[in-house]
Amino acid sequence: MFESLLGFLPDWVQITVLALVVVAFLAAWALKLKRRIAARRAPRTGAPVPVQASGADFLGPYAPRNQGGTAARSGAREPSGADFLGAYAPRREDGGQG
Repeated sequence: MFESLLGFLPDWVQITVLALVVVAFLAAWALKLKRRIAARRAPRTGAPVPVQASGADFLGPYAPRNQGGTAARSGAREPSGADFLGAYAPRREDGGQG
């Protein structure tokens, strides 16, 4: 298969491509082995395995600000997400808000 893909190229190009494929394979194998060892050691030391947060796990600057108001201390639940529409909430007919 290698011969049919790169057979028309000079020998030095074929050897270079083959060497790069082998290096990429060995690097992927070494990285996989390193992660497996880290995952095995993590429960013993109690240190978490570093995982990059993404999506809903990490909101960064878009995370809601924790205002620490009296509602949190009194046990009342602050509206958030779909519970809180803010200015987009439909108006109540009785004139009340929220």
